[in-house]
Amino acid sequence: MKTQLYLWCAYLVLAFATTVGLYVLAATPAVVASVLGERGSRRRRAVAQGGLFAAAEPAIRKVAGWLGRFELKAARVQLEKLLRSSGYVLGLMPDELIALMIVTCLAATGVAALFSSLNQAESPMWIVGSCVLGFAMPYLRIQDGIKKRHKSINRGLPICIDLVSLCVGAGTDFPSALKFVVNEMNDETDPTREEFVLIVQQLEVGHTRAHALATFAERVPTDSVRDFVNAVTQAEEKGTPLAEVLAIQARMLRMRRSVAAEEAAARAGVMLIGPLMLQLCAIMLILFSPFLINGLGF
Repeated sequence: MKTQLYLWCAYLVLAFATTVGLYVLAATPAVVASVLGERGSRRRRAVAQGGLFAAAEPAIRKVAGWLGRFELKAARVQLEKLLRSSGYVLGLMPDELIALMIVTCLAATGVAALFSSLNQAESPMWIVGSCVLGFAMPYLRIQDGIKKRHKSINRGLPICIDLVSLCVGAGTDFPSALKFVVNEMNDETDPTREEFVLIVQQLEVGHTRAHALATFAERVPTDSVRDFVNAVTQAEEKGTPLAEVLAIQARMLRMRRSVAAEEAAARAGVMLIGPLMLQLCAIMLILFSPFLINGLGF
């Protein structure tokens, strides 16, 4: 009885909060979706694909408009860095990311409360866990997307550097070489191509090569990208032939990738010892269990 009473009280509080929240959101202007740059193109593709995000996008913009009233400057700066590293996933802005986390939190809580009301034996504490998981899920998905994006860039960077080196060695300047590489890459969703496009755009609007490459290293803070950026920047400062520097850099990145693959293979061999020992124990148990049963007289 007490559990049911607590559930009904929670439902009443949730209904009241939902009513007040809907009233506040109805009176709050929605955030205007970004339509420019990489963020705008990502938003258009995400909405055109349909799905849950396209259905929830108006509500997310409404909640983001309500969040705009609060002073969250530090959080917005950190979330902007996170979104920039992720390649502006779904074309979200910092306030929209927080709004997405709130929407998923409410959705997960509602689903958990529904299942809890259908199954009276379940403890209501798992509703709290569903709420926390729903709030953290968008952030965790973005973090996982960042890792995959950085891994893809580290894999594709040596080939792109080789092409840029060949173009520069043939007499092409650095921006034109980057444009040629971008045009030769047919997959528009390739993270390496997207980053090179951003570098070319920054060079075209007047930024220096050092600034464009520095922002590339900020968006993708991996060792391979840092080495590439430092090598090109130092070659420009010291007057070293860029084609030779790029060729050496491509070889170094390939060597590093080979070493990383060898280390991963070595770790895999060590990690396989545990499962192999379990399999050996299971085989021994299957082989000797009849003799053991007969010996014990069962």
